[in-house]
Amino acid sequence: MRASGTSAGSQTGRENDDMKADAASPAIRVCAMPADANPYGDIFGGWLMSQMDTAAGLVAARAAGGRAVTVAVDGMSFVRPVKVGDEVSVVGEVVRRGRTSLSIHIQAWRRDRHEEGAELVTEATFTFVALDADGRPRRIDEAARLD
Repeated sequence: MRASGTSAGSQTGRENDDMKADAASPAIRVCAMPADANPYGDIFGGWLMSQMDTAAGLVAARAAGGRAVTVAVDGMSFVRPVKVGDEVSVVGEVVRRGRTSLSIHIQAWRRDRHEEGAELVTEATFTFVALDADGRPRRIDEAARLD
């Protein structure tokens, strides 16, 4: 998916980036609905952050080989609005693997449902800790860490 020429590149350093399957895996694609918006038709930032956290959680659970929980999110700037009816795609990739934790870089893209070009809306890095059945940090299996 090619970002439009009016992407948020000047603020994010990702002008005209592609969403590349080899760099980041698609995690969620959803249509923004009226219940998720303010009276002006702009989607709430909290809704988008929730979608991003859900996507990061899916990537983290797979990479950790089990339960993993969010412990931190780096700064996030919203550089484009998402409107009701826009298709929102969230992609993520593991950018750091530790003994019990991982960092997942997440990007959220918007696409008008009647157009092909996509625009980067926001991005952030989510840090997760793998937990055992008792809710204590657990070592991430070497096999999972080498994915």
